[in-house]
Amino acid sequence: MPTEPKVKGPASYFPSIEKKYGQPIDHWLGLVEKLQDMKHMEMVAWLKSEHGLGHGHANAIVAHVLASKSK
Repeated sequence: MPTEPKVKGPASYFPSIEKKYGQPIDHWLGLVEKLQDMKHMEMVAWLKSEHGLGHGHANAIVAHVLASKSK
């Protein structure tokens, strides 16, 4: 039986983010996409202070959004 490739990078956090915070990942990605004028760590701090995300989860979301914009 073929196995699915293991997800790596920021996206590997997405299932635990959805489970812990009760929102689909698209919800979080959409919020961060609206923060165009902020720097990476400012976005992370905003997710932590305004939405109670942990640092690793917030960082994964921001890193994913910024990486997708640089392509």
